[in-house]
Amino acid sequence: MKELLRTNELVFLSWAEAMLRAEGIELFVLDGHTSVLEGSTYAIRRRMMVADENYDRARRLMIEAGEKRRLTSP
Repeated sequence: MKELLRTNELVFLSWAEAMLRAEGIELFVLDGHTSVLEGSTYAIRRRMMVADENYDRARRLMIEAGEKRRLTSP
């Protein structure tokens, strides 16, 4: 698994998840429960993880969608 992005913007996270799943890319969002336990959705950023074999394709799709600045550096 590789980290594709980290964010505390829930609307963006939902959009990115829907877009990647629509392209057949399975992903996992980590730290969602931790951020809720801390009492603030902004205290801890959620990490979007994709399988190693899907990482390059997911990254390319995000860049094509104009979201390069939000990606975690490879």
